[in-house]
Amino acid sequence: MAAKLRKGDKVVVLAGKDKGKEGTITSVDPQAGKAVVDGVNIAIRHTRQSQTSQGGRLPKALPIDLSNLALLDKNGKATRVGFRMEGDKKVRYAKTTGDVIDA
Repeated sequence: MAAKLRKGDKVVVLAGKDKGKEGTITSVDPQAGKAVVDGVNIAIRHTRQSQTSQGGRLPKALPIDLSNLALLDKNGKATRVGFRMEGDKKVRYAKTTGDVIDA
């Protein structure tokens, strides 16, 4: 199946403890159906000090399910993603505005 959400997309969280928060996707795991988003689903990880890192209580963004994310269109509203052919290229577009997401 084609990737509706990709690295670098601006998204909003639809469900869960971070509902309504916005962020940018830093990584996607299509096999598991999860993505890591900046500033969303943050957990504290206790890390041991080493010669290279300070250690302590470090915040870390954990993966969130793709079904709980929606792409933001140019108006800043949540939208679904569709696919269409433009010439000989398959492109993603926002269903609310009809604008092409990636050229």
